[in-house]
Amino acid sequence: MKNLYYFIFLILGATTIFSSCKAYKETVYFQNSGQPIEFKDSAQLSTPEPVLKTGDLLIITVNTITPEASAPFNLPLVPGSTIMKPYNQGATAATSMGALQNFLIDKNGEISFPVIGNIRAAGMTKTALKEYIKKEIYPVLIKEEPIITIRYAEFKVSMLGEFNRPGVLSVNNERISITEAIAQAGDLTIYGQRNNVLLIREDANGNRETVRIDLRDSQLINSPYYFLQQNDVIYVQPNNAKSRNKFFGTAESISISVIGTLISLSSLIITITR
Repeated sequence: MKNLYYFIFLILGATTIFSSCKAYKETVYFQNSGQPIEFKDSAQLSTPEPVLKTGDLLIITVNTITPEASAPFNLPLVPGSTIMKPYNQGATAATSMGALQNFLIDKNGEISFPVIGNIRAAGMTKTALKEYIKKEIYPVLIKEEPIITIRYAEFKVSMLGEFNRPGVLSVNNERISITEAIAQAGDLTIYGQRNNVLLIREDANGNRETVRIDLRDSQLINSPYYFLQQNDVIYVQPNNAKSRNKFFGTAESISISVIGTLISLSSLIITITR
């Protein structure tokens, strides 16, 4: 009879292991991607300026003391929505708010800039692109030294998986650390694997880098992955307990029913044979 109980518990263990493996395969994203990295104990280095990539949307403005001099190098405003002023402000006239047009880095890595023409922006930093535009227009095309500003129209990072508030984060100052991003996403849930966080990053040539990060490592703050870049993706996968919960109502409930039936049957056999 001991052999019978042993057999039942063996089935229980095998069923649990099978359910865990199946749950992992069907719930975890980006499986088998990225290698764990080890951070070295080093001094904090200055953060390199990110390079521009295909698909980036930029706001570029050229300003001079005389507005007419820089006007040809700025895209016209996009007509905005009409806004009615409140009566308590002493006016009811409608005003139209415009917005700056954006420069999209196309699939060839280029932007089409007024007067200058196509510029290969992919692979440049914003500083390098700013200096290139300035060199092209001053003093060749205008005599006043221009002030050129370049900003991302949309600087965002994606937070997926076991966060309390997963989603896409829009960053106004174009600089955010991985800890700040985690804070804005409401921190990890108790089910998130903190030692196996996946970072997906794309370079100027469209190649994607995938690395596994241990958030518990104190040297993370000195690494090139501490500050996030445009369109970075952070994915925190669930631990085994959370993965199994998905199948508790299906595979595991069936397993429990089968095992319960076997135990009842064995008890009946023991009672009859006594």
